[in-house]
Amino acid sequence: MIIVLRRGATEQDVLQIEEAIKAMGLTAHISRGVERTIIGAIGDERKIDPESFEGLPIVEKVLRILSPFRLVSREFQKEDTVISVGGKTVGGKALALFAGPCSVEGHEMMVGIGGRVASAGATFLRGGAFKPRTSPYAFQGMGEEGLKCLVEAREATGLPVATELMDPRDLDLVARYADVIQIGARNMQNFRLLTEVGKLDKPVILKRGMSATVQEWLMSAEYIASEGNQKIILCERGIRTYETATRNTFDVSAIPVVKSLSHLPVIADPSHAAGKAGLVEPLAGAAIAAGADGLMIEVHQQPERALSDGPQSLKPDAFAAMVVRLRRVAEAVGRTL
Repeated sequence: MIIVLRRGATEQDVLQIEEAIKAMGLTAHISRGVERTIIGAIGDERKIDPESFEGLPIVEKVLRILSPFRLVSREFQKEDTVISVGGKTVGGKALALFAGPCSVEGHEMMVGIGGRVASAGATFLRGGAFKPRTSPYAFQGMGEEGLKCLVEAREATGLPVATELMDPRDLDLVARYADVIQIGARNMQNFRLLTEVGKLDKPVILKRGMSATVQEWLMSAEYIASEGNQKIILCERGIRTYETATRNTFDVSAIPVVKSLSHLPVIADPSHAAGKAGLVEPLAGAAIAAGADGLMIEVHQQPERALSDGPQSLKPDAFAAMVVRLRRVAEAVGRTL
C-alpha cells in the first residue's frame, strides 16, 4: 500500500505516518518526488486499515500496489530514479557508459585501459576481480589484488569503478574497494546475496538472469530494495534461447517493458548479448534507441590474448570510434553520450 501525502507535507508529517506504519508491524519506505512525498507500507497489508490514513488532513490518497514488485514499481514512484556516484550519474538525459575488460589482469593493463576508455567518453570503469566461469579450470580472477588494480585505475582516471560480487562472504572486501557492485546473471536469484547488498548504501547493478522473465528480474530487484537499498541499476545482457548464432539473444524489447513497469534505470550489455565484437555496436545502438539509460562495453588492448571473453571485447580505438557514432543515435532520441 502507498500513502500519497499532499504538497507541502513537513518532515514531522512524514515521521507521523512512518511511526504509525511501524506500529502496525510493517516497514515504511519513503520516496520524495518533485511535487509529492510517497510512503510505502510494506508487509502484511491485512494489518492496515486504509481509512485510518485517509482521514488525515495531510494525506491526499491511499492506494494499493497491485504488482508483486512494489518498491521498484512505477506505482510506488512515478519519476525515474537517477543514481549518482562519484560525480557521475545513471538515469536522466545523459547516458552512462561502463567500459573496461571482462577480467582485471594486472595493474599496468588496468590503468592503460582505464585511460583509453576515459578519453573516449566512458563515465564508469568496469572490470572483474572475481569471475564466475563455467569451467573450474578457467581464469577465476585476481581477487583482492584485482580490486587494488581497479582502485589504482580509478585514481589515475577519476572514473568510479564497478566490479562483480559473487559471494556474501566477500561483500565487505568488495564494498571497500568498489563504487558500484555488480550482481551477475548467474546470481540474479541468489537471494542471500541480494539481501546482503540490500543492506549497503552503494549502487548495485543487477544483471538479468540467463533464463529469467522480466517479472522474476524485477522481483530480484525488490529483494534488494526491501532491505533499504534502492540504488539499483538493471542490466539487460541477453537471455538463453534456442538460437546459437550469438552467445545470448539480446531482448531489446525488455528495455521499454521494464521502464514502463519500474522507475529504476536500465542499462544494456551488448558485449555479453552478442559474444562477438562485430555485433556490439548495432546492439548498442538498438539499446539506446529503445530507451536504455546506459551501456556496458568490454574493452581490451589485445582481445586475442584476453584471459576471458576476448571474442566480444573491442580494442580501445574501435571503442572510441563506436562512441562517436553512437552519439548520433543518442541525439536522435533526445539523449547525450
